[in-house]
Amino acid sequence: MSVEYYRKQIIDLRARLAKEKENKKKDNAYYGDMAKKASSPSSKASYKKTKVDKAASHDRAIESLKKQIERSKESLAREKARKNKQVNDLKFL
Repeated sequence: MSVEYYRKQIIDLRARLAKEKENKKKDNAYYGDMAKKASSPSSKASYKKTKVDKAASHDRAIESLKKQIERSKESLAREKARKNKQVNDLKFL
């Protein structure tokens, strides 16, 4: 893969990470409001549980995206090193 590919991939992953964080905020606000407005204790408990479950799901997705970004950064560094080695090898010819 090329250096440009990894750079684009990192940019895309960072955008997805920002969107996931925003979605987490929106879900937390939504389920928090629904829990406050709930008329029965059982529905209030259900909204609170859903809020916690959704937050955990977003957290897992955020961590996954962070790991993907790190792997892409490592791949980018390897690709740069490989290209530099090729250039240096050509200089000696």
